[in-house]
Amino acid sequence: MSPAQQGAFQAGSGVTPGTLLTAIASVTLVLAFVWVVWVTAGTFRAWQAGQATVFDLSWNALRASIVLMVLGFYLR
Repeated sequence: MSPAQQGAFQAGSGVTPGTLLTAIASVTLVLAFVWVVWVTAGTFRAWQAGQATVFDLSWNALRASIVLMVLGFYLR
């Protein structure tokens, strides 16, 4: 954005574009963390009930963590 556009954006919204991008990235990563915990806890409950193996538990946690790492790489 040009300096004039940045000034207009800040005047209209009250925040700088960088601050808004940081807030959006933070909310996205927090939601991704919640999703990873939800996937892992759901698989853990299935493992406790005998509906999943330890391999399923570790594989689902690993896949969710990889998705989180890729998302974190792109949002940095």
